[in-house]
Amino acid sequence: MELKVFKIDGSESAKTVTLDDRIFNVEPNDHAIWLDVKNIMANKRQGTHNTLERSTVSGSTRKLKRQKGTGGARAGGIKSPTIRGGATVFGPHPRDYSFKLNKKIKRLARFSAFTYKAKENKIVVVEDFSFDAPKTKAFVEILKKFNLQDAKTLMLVNEGNRNVYLSGRNLPRTKVMRAIDANTYDVLNATDLIICENSIADINKMLGE
Repeated sequence: MELKVFKIDGSESAKTVTLDDRIFNVEPNDHAIWLDVKNIMANKRQGTHNTLERSTVSGSTRKLKRQKGTGGARAGGIKSPTIRGGATVFGPHPRDYSFKLNKKIKRLARFSAFTYKAKENKIVVVEDFSFDAPKTKAFVEILKKFNLQDAKTLMLVNEGNRNVYLSGRNLPRTKVMRAIDANTYDVLNATDLIICENSIADINKMLGE
């Protein structure tokens, strides 16, 4: 699959790039996508939630009232789960939500994500560019050239574009990341994909081998 390369002013250049069909033109596997996204979201969970049980909640162990003759239900200590401020029964405790997913499934999921973007014509390839310093205003101007200033956009850059990353970091609907770090969730979570020209080789090298 060949795509035209655009300049940052929105005009077409004379260059084209070839997208590897093994990555951008496969039979999408929705189940692999679901597994990979589930894995990514699970790995992001902190799992630091905790509740107090009878052995950890603060309170006296003195029996609140006598067992019989009160006309009400029996009551133990103040730490009982049935009393306001008492312990929690079967509450959550710190745990690790991450789980292992085979590399082949993760690769297939990323293939499928890139393929969906290619089939939807949501991929724009731009010439490599850089800023002397972080310039959010200049970054927004580039998005406007492609009418993507209001779209949820993911830009994939190569290793040396730190100022470009810093320029787009504060934009709420834009994410800039290295091409070698692209994952299934971020690709599908964006409506449009902007790929810098040299990043195509990074993607092909990362996933095509």
